Amino acid sequence: MNAYERIATVIRFLDEHRGEQPDLDTLAAHVGLSRFHVHRLFAEWAGVTPKDFLQCLTVEHAKARLREGESVLHAALDSGLSGPSRLHDLCVGLEAATPGEIKAQGEGLTITAGFAPTPFGTCVVASTPRGVCRLAFVDEASRSTAEAELRADWPRACIDWNDDVAAKLVAPVFARDGQPRGTGSLRAYVRGSDFQVRVWRALLRIEPGTLVSYGALAGALGHASAARAVGSAVARNAIAVLIPCHRVIRETGVLGEYRWGKERKRALLAWETAPRGAPTEVLR
Repeated sequence: MNAYERIATVIRFLDEHRGEQPDLDTLAAHVGLSRFHVHRLFAEWAGVTPKDFLQCLTVEHAKARLREGESVLHAALDSGLSGPSRLHDLCVGLEAATPGEIKAQGEGLTITAGFAPTPFGTCVVASTPRGVCRLAFVDEASRSTAEAELRADWPRACIDWNDDVAAKLVAPVFARDGQPRGTGSLRAYVRGSDFQVRVWRALLRIEPGTLVSYGALAGALGHASAARAVGSAVARNAIAVLIPCHRVIRETGVLGEYRWGKERKRALLAWETAPRGAPTEVLR
């Protein structure tokens, strides 16, 4: 079991037993590590302690505030999700493929792709001269599937696999304190319907560490009754983190599913909202 799998197991346990407020000894026994190893590994991986992360899970209690008439955003923030951004200082733009480019299926296009480590597990990232066309989290056993999916999306493109280039591309996205973050901008090169592209552009306007419901996102697009269609477009996003679909939640305040695992969704939100520098308090 690698570091991500251990932490994902801890996250699932905390989520399922939040009402019991499990202590560090309980978490350690659950994953078969010492209490101090669990604490250190969790803090290094997520940037927050297990105790702080447990507090982050109080987003579920935002449902009570929503029933009182509070907005989804303020209900979530009032439930312990406020804090400075931890994501990145990059300005992300979105450039949609033209109909002609979509029809060409990548013909004449060179895509540089590779696998790279992140705090949330391995990712596959692919970039073109027009921008990043894929950023997805993958499990070790699904690397061949990730390669096949990229090839299926761009069947006529020339794909150059280079893990070193991939690692350099994603490093600024997940940079921590004291690490270089890059001052330029990243562009996302996407293909989709006009409506899907509008939804993805709207996602770029959601501030790091904040949440919005599918209904509110639909309303911002001028289609208040299209929450289901918005949800479908969000689920079709192929560029994790840079196009932040993890910041969209259900109307009830429940975080809901995530294309790359609900544990990653919770971890990404906790990482964004946690104060700079990993706390040192131990869960007792």
